[in-house]
Amino acid sequence: MTFGFSAFYLSLFLLFPLSALLVYVSGMSLAEYWQAISDRRVVESYYTTATAAFYSTVIATVVGFIIAWIITRYEFPGRRLIDALVDLPFALPTSVAGLTLATLLVPNGWLGQWFASYGIKIAYAYPGIVVAMTFTSLPFVVRVVQPVMEDMAGEFEEVAQTLGARKWQIFWRVILPPLLPAMITGSSQAFIRSLGEFGAVIMIAGNIPFKTEVSSLMIFVRLQEFNYPAAAAIASVILLASLLLLFTLQVVQGRFLAWTGGR
Repeated sequence: MTFGFSAFYLSLFLLFPLSALLVYVSGMSLAEYWQAISDRRVVESYYTTATAAFYSTVIATVVGFIIAWIITRYEFPGRRLIDALVDLPFALPTSVAGLTLATLLVPNGWLGQWFASYGIKIAYAYPGIVVAMTFTSLPFVVRVVQPVMEDMAGEFEEVAQTLGARKWQIFWRVILPPLLPAMITGSSQAFIRSLGEFGAVIMIAGNIPFKTEVSSLMIFVRLQEFNYPAAAAIASVILLASLLLLFTLQVVQGRFLAWTGGR
């Protein structure tokens, strides 16, 4: 019963959409497919998407770790509010998030005018893409790392401290190793989320060809041109990249758990 329901759910919500994508792609010749995914403008969007997703993932991993650490390790007024606000990007429509970020970060915005005074342009430029991706992917890191931090026993830290270990030694040798699988999972999910981000990015990036166009925007452009096979071809590249990353993540996690003995 459970297996049947799981199979039905998988077919309905995963395989059907993928099959529709494959139908469009399968109708293309190899030359047409290659032309669709190797167009100069599309290739530039791959580069913009991948690099921005990488930078945003690094930022989200560091900031997410700090937020999770503060929430789990300290008691202070407003702690529950911060914990709730972490989920805001999940609840907020991405287009609204992008519009809000753009309003704050334009040169005459509350935050944008400060950056503008130093000659830094965020909104309608490449940094805006990184900011939007970081905002939408940050909860993935926090919500994956936070439960692991909460389950960690403090006795090991106390023992290490009793044995004369310094704070940085306790962090690197006692605290960080158990958190690595969760951090890898959270950062991978954040990266995959950033690869497909659309609403928040188009509101703040400016969508300048060869500069601030991301792959999801190119899919939208091809759809507007009623070139559905080309849109499906570009989407297949993003899909394959995401699946490859997920597979690699599973392999790395399996080997890490085997190396640590499942701890």
